[in-house]
Amino acid sequence: MSAARVLGLMSGTSADGIDAVLLELPGWPALGSGAAFPALQGGGPRGRVVAHTFTPYPPDLREAVLAAMRSDSHTAALTQLHWWLGEALLAAAAPLAASADLIAMHGQTVQHQPRVDPAVGWGRPATLQLGEAAVVAQGTGRPVVANFRAADVAAGGQGAPLVPYADWALLSEAGMRRSVHNLGGISNLTYLPGLDPAGVLAFDTGPANCLMDEAAQRAGLTCDEGGHLARQGTVHQPTLEAWLEHPEFLRPPPKSTGRETWRLDRLPAPVVLSVPDLAATATAFTAHSIAAAYQRWVLPLGLDEVVVAGGGARNPELMRQLAAALDPVPLRTFAELGWDRAGFSDSTREAAAFAFLGYARAQRWPNTLPHTTGARSAVLAGTLAEDAHA
Repeated sequence: MSAARVLGLMSGTSADGIDAVLLELPGWPALGSGAAFPALQGGGPRGRVVAHTFTPYPPDLREAVLAAMRSDSHTAALTQLHWWLGEALLAAAAPLAASADLIAMHGQTVQHQPRVDPAVGWGRPATLQLGEAAVVAQGTGRPVVANFRAADVAAGGQGAPLVPYADWALLSEAGMRRSVHNLGGISNLTYLPGLDPAGVLAFDTGPANCLMDEAAQRAGLTCDEGGHLARQGTVHQPTLEAWLEHPEFLRPPPKSTGRETWRLDRLPAPVVLSVPDLAATATAFTAHSIAAAYQRWVLPLGLDEVVVAGGGARNPELMRQLAAALDPVPLRTFAELGWDRAGFSDSTREAAAFAFLGYARAQRWPNTLPHTTGARSAVLAGTLAEDAHA
């Protein structure tokens, strides 16, 4: 019987576009077989990325998404954006959909408030990912699993992070204490201390690229490509120290966060900085806050290596500072581990993870680790949309 193939669609908090990853799962039970979750053996990856595409958001769609994140979109605009993103997800899926048995789509997060916070008008935990799944199901003729975060929030969790379940299933290794660290808009880690899912620790550490992107946008750039802007500037120490006092850093896991918290206009600003100095300070802040999270929550458990994914892995300046801050724990890339031979890279990891989450949901396996989200129990995360042709 041929291996299941699942197309994962991921658009992250950087809001730059959509990664589409076709994940093949040789050795895993066939879709719809009714088999139980198998015992894990050896080391990962336990899947193979057979194709990957990236579809950038057009500038007007990206601006609409960022406006929704800034909470200045009203209901009509959000409704249209939900369907507009559905069309964008369909376009991203189209080149690979014919080869897929199932599609799993994360959607575009525009608001994520996992805790009650009256100070910013949030009276209940809530999360919102836009992108209408029915558009993708109708356009591809494939079943689509979407809306992954809602079931965990309804079970008392934060709806994030969800990828640790897939990281454990696909990338854990017996005898290896590994952290898989994502540097997207937000920084998050999955600590994998071998094959036991009970030992997995995962949480958002704070900002990754989002503040650096904001600084770059003040220079008319989309992002600080290669860290060039930060290298031209000087870190403003009083600003860095003020930012590192943020109370979010003292909150113990499980915890998640988003752009609602990590925006330049919501951080103390002792002085007005030049754009290069702002970029340098934001980059140092990202590296320092990540290292502090490891010192506080992970290193006491024992750590052999950190493997970096996400757009920040392609920023040499951030990687240099992060490697120095984490020394002597080695900082590695997917390529250095040879995972690229199975198609896993800093660009494919998250979409592949949601592909696996969709596969597990279709198998009716509880596909969350509740101790990483704070939920009362594991849930079947994701809802199924099918094309409605008679």
